[in-house]
Amino acid sequence: MKPLLWFTAAALAALAWAKPVRAAENLDRGVVAVAQPGGGVYVGWRLLASDPADVRFHVARAAAEAGPWETLTPEPLKDGCNYMDTTSGDRRCFYRIEPMAAAGALRVSRPVPAILQPGAYVSLRLREKVRAQKVGLADLDGDGRLDYVVKHPDFNTDPYQQPGYWKKSTDTYKIEAYRHDGAFLWRYDMGWAIEEGIWYSPVVVYDLDGDGRAEVFCKGGEGDPREPAGHVRSGPEYLVMIDGQTGQVKRRLPWPDREGFEDYNFYSRNLLGVAYLDGRNPFLIVERGTYKIIKLQAYDSKLDLKWYWEASGPYQKYRGQGMHGLHAADVDEDGRDELVIGSAVIDDNGKPLWTTGLGHPDGCYVADIDPARPGLEIFYGIEPGRKSNTVCLVEARTGERIWGSSEITVHVHGQAMVGDIIAGEPGLECYAGEAKGGSNYWLYAAGGKRLSNESLGDLSPKAIYWLDGSTKVYVVGTALYRWPREKIGQIEGRIVAIADCLGDWREEIVTALEGEVRIYTTTVPTGSRRVCLMQDRLYRTDVAMQTMGYFYPPQIGGKPLNR
Repeated sequence: MKPLLWFTAAALAALAWAKPVRAAENLDRGVVAVAQPGGGVYVGWRLLASDPADVRFHVARAAAEAGPWETLTPEPLKDGCNYMDTTSGDRRCFYRIEPMAAAGALRVSRPVPAILQPGAYVSLRLREKVRAQKVGLADLDGDGRLDYVVKHPDFNTDPYQQPGYWKKSTDTYKIEAYRHDGAFLWRYDMGWAIEEGIWYSPVVVYDLDGDGRAEVFCKGGEGDPREPAGHVRSGPEYLVMIDGQTGQVKRRLPWPDREGFEDYNFYSRNLLGVAYLDGRNPFLIVERGTYKIIKLQAYDSKLDLKWYWEASGPYQKYRGQGMHGLHAADVDEDGRDELVIGSAVIDDNGKPLWTTGLGHPDGCYVADIDPARPGLEIFYGIEPGRKSNTVCLVEARTGERIWGSSEITVHVHGQAMVGDIIAGEPGLECYAGEAKGGSNYWLYAAGGKRLSNESLGDLSPKAIYWLDGSTKVYVVGTALYRWPREKIGQIEGRIVAIADCLGDWREEIVTALEGEVRIYTTTVPTGSRRVCLMQDRLYRTDVAMQTMGYFYPPQIGGKPLNR
């Protein structure tokens, strides 16, 4: 990878901001060491929200995990959280980070071995030759290291009852847990009551009760209620809580029922999420319905029901406003999360806040998209065809439209993209395209200026922090590009997660291959030092909700915190 050695003064200025609201998670240094093809070892680690402002870092190396340790840095590093060891010899060595501050030395990190295989990735070998469909990241055992929860096989059917969509399930989904080092922990079989499709089988991995160990939540049923053709239209349905360490089922609670839905297609769409409804503690969100009626349940850390809401009666206008996922964000700046369910927002108390009435969006992102405006914005790609404004930006607080497209559309499709991919444009760029018609593509600047009407190569490219500076690269298929179309890297497998889960603040790309999950990490040096993105609350809950519904890359609730 070639380092990006330039970025604009405006981009740098945008990095300085007030301290973002954080998700409570006890993370360690997340040290990663990767041998370089030309020699040497790249070492990266986390800056934590709890670190003193004057924290500095020494990098140490040893031939064995127990030492003795040699300090490589003559002076502690104050710029960046990465280091290139050019004196590592055969590179079969271990590294650790030794933080220090004016108040004294801080806890030394755990040692990690250098990754020697080419490709700059951590390899997680699965027990079988299966391909993961979803991968969750959370600390299952409370040691500060992120573990992996894998759902497989990679088979998907859609409840839509038209040729080419719904298919009979050929197997049952399995949820498997692996430690950070790849050690297998447990397997849970979701059973024949859960059809093999993402809308039937939402999963969320999160520490709801605050004991430092994440739980696994999913939808469940009983026995084999399949009809002769393979549909599941009856039988009990549950919210299932699984112990993250053991895989044992701890609780089962009723799932929102099928009553009031017009047919199988509409009641078969289910989601799970996490939101800090009181501003301090995570709550579990259970959702049923997208295109017609929508039912929501919110549970506290004890799994007591906090509130229930549905789009009916006085809230009839909220029907059909759902998306294929969820976002939890403090849109009204009261310190408490609201739920962005699509073209509508539900307040922290379970009462609707607003709806645009535009209908179901395929693309939906919440972030501080336009730094020139106060608060957060929401970017939409609205699926149903309209005369205008199916691609638009709205104010997150009120739902009022800021700008929108002028073209007639047929079917805006895919997850679209939000990300700062152009260094010369302030804020985040917004991209979407049509699945039908094939000629309409939109790339907008944050302020609404149309930058391009050309395809980026996909309806759902993924923008990630990877290089040196605030500008992101974007991924199409297995190739990494810098704007406008400079290829800078290659990965293997289908992307199943994006998260700042190792090393410094740049993001990792998690991919699924047969019998393997890979976590690709950048090895590009940078002098920018930012707090781990997983300690931003919006970003962390976005990562948690990648294991259900559509895959929406995570966004930051404010500007990254520089130190």
